[in-house]
Amino acid sequence: MRTTLQEIQDGESFDIVVVGAGGAGMSAALFGALQGAKVLLLEKTEYVGGTTAFSAGTTWIPGSHHAAGIGVHDDSPAKAGGYLDLAVGERSRAELRRVFLENGPKAVRAIETGTSVRYRARPLHPDYISDLEGSTLRGRALEPLPFDGRLLGERFRLIRPPIPEFTVLGGMMIDRDDVNHLLRLTRSFASFRHGVRLLARHALDRLRHPRGTRLVMGNALIASLLHSLDAQDVPVLTECRLERLQRGTAGIEALEVSQKGVKRRIVVKGGVILASGGFNRHPERRRALLPGSDPQWCPGAPGHTGQAHDLAEAVGARYGAPGLSHAFWAPVSIRKRADGSTAAFPHFILDRGKPGMITVDRDGKRFLNESTSYHLFGIGMREAGVAPAYLVTDAEGLRKYGLGMVRPGGKGLKPFLADGYLTAGATLAELAGRLGIDAAGLQDSVRRINDYARSGVDLDYRRGTTDYQRVNGDAAQQPNPNLGPIGTAPFYAVRLYPGDIGAATGFATDTDARVLDKDDAPIDGLYAVGNDMHSIMGGTYPGPGITLGPGLTFAYLAAQHAVARAKAPLAREEAKSAAV
Repeated sequence: MRTTLQEIQDGESFDIVVVGAGGAGMSAALFGALQGAKVLLLEKTEYVGGTTAFSAGTTWIPGSHHAAGIGVHDDSPAKAGGYLDLAVGERSRAELRRVFLENGPKAVRAIETGTSVRYRARPLHPDYISDLEGSTLRGRALEPLPFDGRLLGERFRLIRPPIPEFTVLGGMMIDRDDVNHLLRLTRSFASFRHGVRLLARHALDRLRHPRGTRLVMGNALIASLLHSLDAQDVPVLTECRLERLQRGTAGIEALEVSQKGVKRRIVVKGGVILASGGFNRHPERRRALLPGSDPQWCPGAPGHTGQAHDLAEAVGARYGAPGLSHAFWAPVSIRKRADGSTAAFPHFILDRGKPGMITVDRDGKRFLNESTSYHLFGIGMREAGVAPAYLVTDAEGLRKYGLGMVRPGGKGLKPFLADGYLTAGATLAELAGRLGIDAAGLQDSVRRINDYARSGVDLDYRRGTTDYQRVNGDAAQQPNPNLGPIGTAPFYAVRLYPGDIGAATGFATDTDARVLDKDDAPIDGLYAVGNDMHSIMGGTYPGPGITLGPGLTFAYLAAQHAVARAKAPLAREEAKSAAV
C-alpha cells in the first residue's frame, strides 16, 4: 500500500483523485474503488476524518432499508420531500433534493456491500422542525455501529481523535447509550454490567494504546471507511497539499500536489472530487461570509482552510446562491486546555434544553427558545447580537444534567471555577454581579421561568411545544419536560458563543455533483461533495445528519459519474475496434 507521494510517479494517471479525507471524501474514494477505479485520496492534515471524526456520525437518509428494522414502514420520498419543501423551500434547488432522496438509500446499500461500514437507525431521533408536515420521530437518522480500532493496526494512529472533552477517563469514547448506562450504573444491573465491560476494555486499551480503541459515533464511521479503503488498496496520503488544478479542453486533466518537499503532477482521467471541508477557516471568506465570528468559536477540525476553493475558483468554479445562512451553527462554550489550545465545546442537547436551564443576555433577559435546534439557537444568537450569552442553572440542574464541560453529578467543580469557565454565586444577584450582567433582569427571568415551570406553558418563547423539543427534555419533569424551576443555591453559569460547525455555502453543482461555472455549465472532471458542495438544505437544518447524509449520497453520485467518465475513452476505442 502506497502512503507517501514519493511512491507516486510524476505524471502517473488515476481515474479519480479525491481531495479531503473527511466522511464525504473517504466515501467518494471508497465508492470509486468499489467500481474498480484507480483512486487516490489526498488529505492536507496529519489525520483522516475531518470534522466527521468529531461529530456524532449521524447520517440523515430517509427511506433506507434500516428504517424497517425499527418498525418504520410508512416513510417515502414524497413524504420526506414534502417536509424538505416546507423546511427549505426555494433556498435550494428542488431537483437536487429529489435526487438526494432517490439515491440516499442506494448509497447506504452500496457502501455497506463488501465494506466494513455499517449503520443502524436510531429508535427515537426526531427531525428538528417536527411541527412541519412530513417530519418523523424515527427512521431517518442513521448512526454508525461501534468499530474496533484494533483492526486497523498501526493505521489506528491516522484516525483524528475525538474532541477530548467528549471522552472520559483519558480517551474513552462514549455514545448516548453509554452515557445513559453510566448515569444508571448503581441503579440497574444491566447498566452496571455494560459499564464494567466498558471500563475493563478501556483499561486494557490504555496498556497498549494512547486512547481507547472502542470507537463510536464519527470516529467509528471514519475508522470503518479507512479499514475499507485499505482493503481496496487505495493510497491515502496525509499531509499532502493540492497546489494547482489544470484545466484543458476536456475539463480537469491533471493536478499538482506536494508532500514534505516532494512534488508531483498527477493525471486524472475521471475527475477530481473536492471534499476539503468547506471555507470556514479561510480568513478572507470567513470575514466576508461570517462577519463577527471569532475563529476560536469554531469547533470544527482544523483542515477546512478553503485553500482548495481558491484553486477551484481559478478554473471557473463558483459558489451557490446564499440560503438562510452561510454556515451551520451551535452554541459553544470556550475553555483553555492545559496544553494551551482552546476547547470549543458544542452544546447540542445535553444541557440547554433541559428543565431548570435558561439562557440570557447582558440584561439578564431571555431572548430565544433554549430548546430549539442548535442551528436555530446559533442563528438566534447572531440575529440578537448576543455573544456571549449566559447559560444559567442551579445546583439541582447542574447535578442532573451537567453544564457544558462540567459533567452531571455536581462534583469536580474546582478547576472549572478557578479558570473562569464556570461562574457560581450564592444568590442570583451574586451570580449576575460576577458575570457582569443585570441582576434585576436575571431575577425577573428566573421568576418568570419558575411560573412557567408550574403551569407548563412558556408564554415568552414556547419551550416544549414540539416533539423535537420534548424528546430532548426530561420526561420525568411535568407538566412540561423542558421547563423546570431554578431555585436551589448555589447558582451557576457558563458563557455561550455562536460557533460555526460547518459550511452551508459551497460550490454550485448539478445532480451528479459536477461543479458549475458562472454560466451554470458543468466543469468536466471537477466535482464537489460534503461541505465543499453548496448545501441542498439551503442553510437550514431540518434534521440530524443533514450534512453527512447528502455528503454520502453525492459522493456516491460523483464517483459513479467520474468512473463513467474515466471509462469513456476506452469505451470509444472499443467501439471503434468493433466497427473495424
